[in-house]
Amino acid sequence: MRPRVLYATSDGVSIAYQVFGSGAIDLVFQPGFVSHLDLAWEEPFLARFLEGLAGFSRVIWFDKRGTGLSDPVGPDVPVGHRLADIRAVMDAAGARRAALFGVSEGAALSALFATTDPGRVSALVLWAGFARLVADDGDGECPGWSREFFDAFLAGLDRARADGTGIGVPNPSIEGDERYRDWFVRYVRAAAGPGQLRQVMAANARLDLRPVLRAVGARTLVIQRADEAWVPVENSRYLAARIAGAKLVELPGVDHWPWLGDADSAVAEIEAFLTGVRRARRPRQVWGIGSLTKREHEVARLAIEGHRAAAIAARLGIGERTVETHLANVYLKLGVTSKVELARQASRLGL
Repeated sequence: MRPRVLYATSDGVSIAYQVFGSGAIDLVFQPGFVSHLDLAWEEPFLARFLEGLAGFSRVIWFDKRGTGLSDPVGPDVPVGHRLADIRAVMDAAGARRAALFGVSEGAALSALFATTDPGRVSALVLWAGFARLVADDGDGECPGWSREFFDAFLAGLDRARADGTGIGVPNPSIEGDERYRDWFVRYVRAAAGPGQLRQVMAANARLDLRPVLRAVGARTLVIQRADEAWVPVENSRYLAARIAGAKLVELPGVDHWPWLGDADSAVAEIEAFLTGVRRARRPRQVWGIGSLTKREHEVARLAIEGHRAAAIAARLGIGERTVETHLANVYLKLGVTSKVELARQASRLGL
């Protein structure tokens, strides 16, 4: 069952959050960029990742102010307000002390929070983080995007929000995945307007952890995929070299977001670091035609016949989003990435 949305109050601003899982560790998860707590659960890869975290912790995550289901705010959000939101959500969720897990910008904010409220942070997990997103002051030691690249990224945000253009750049494994692109477009549109997206990224570009990295006292895991090109691994190496006692783990893979690619390995490393116990990898779903449920088989057959999601939903008396979820499961179990590939390989797959 999808967790219900709750609200914390931070300086008069309502911050939407969810709590799920029943592990002994409280884990505050900040996914980075923008988020939407409701729509996140419609994406099977992300939902599976969240369920993996919930297998060993009580997960607390939230839509940062101005995005998702949280209150809209003005254009300039001071970093102090964003740190106060973490504190407010922890208070509302009854988490006196927690491990913080942040992705990209979420990693930067988690590290900053650990220096301002060290007593409330039991451990840090920094995934594909950075000391600076944009390296524009001549400091050759600290990696980061060039100003030109950042400006080009901002210029392309509107198109990416409109039709998903470029979603495969940070996450190559989903390049050409129409189902994922359709979800991503709905997700980002719901999470923030065009102006708010640019404001979020401008705020990220102003983050600078260099002065505070030596002050991070929490036990820290710095982790990402070794061959990702979006936020290159040199950023994580820089962080790990400057946070006392930090453990650096470079996983194989190319995707920026941990819930794509080999997400199970990501969950396993995080669990092992936070709990001290390395369990055997969670068994993946059974592969092949025999793993499909009766409903998944029906949806697959209708998709192969050329029916769109809306028509399949009407035919089977289920919701269109449910059809999309069934198709995503079919693709995963059969090792295909699109309806075209499913139809092309139907005979070989036994459909």
